[in-house]
Amino acid sequence: MTTLPIYDMSGNKVGDYEIDTQLLAPKVSKQLLHDVVVMYLANKRQGSNKTKSRGEVSGSTKKMYKQKGTGNARMGAKRTPVRRGGGHANARQPRSYYYRLPRKAVQAATRMAIASKIAAGSVVVVDKIDMVAPKTKILASAFKAIGIEGLTKTLAIGGLNNNVYLSGRNIEGLTISPVSDLNALIVLRPRKLVMTVEALDWLKSRASA
Repeated sequence: MTTLPIYDMSGNKVGDYEIDTQLLAPKVSKQLLHDVVVMYLANKRQGSNKTKSRGEVSGSTKKMYKQKGTGNARMGAKRTPVRRGGGHANARQPRSYYYRLPRKAVQAATRMAIASKIAAGSVVVVDKIDMVAPKTKILASAFKAIGIEGLTKTLAIGGLNNNVYLSGRNIEGLTISPVSDLNALIVLRPRKLVMTVEALDWLKSRASA
């Protein structure tokens, strides 16, 4: 059982939160975490790179000069890949890098990522994020009071909250996500994982179920 301190938006400790990392993930597989992170990074690739083949570059297909009698090496059309300005021999074509691992493996990797963050002491628990209106200054001052200003972080909240999202979209290094949308990449990439009590309760209920 791991005990995490709970802070309010003023940086004051208001309680403790107990969570069993063994309930989230009995073991942490570095190989699975690696595979899932690589999958997410591959799926973010545009795959729009392209070069022209010899059939796509401009120029005549006529033989540049006769085969014999000139003293030069024999040469065909100017679009050949061996000449400057010619097409590429193995031209790159747009492609999709998208693939998916099994759903249960991806879900297990997310729980493993959160458990590893808790074990490393990189999880900060906040009582609640109250934003009656979008205000970046309030959210930024809360992170400063807690002591994580300037660090890359993911803020996991209980559900969709437009005011919180609008308040944090201009804070550098901050990613905001409902706890149900967390994945291994956005959990492992930043230095800190900030979670509300509501988000942790949802996570515990899902893990125990």
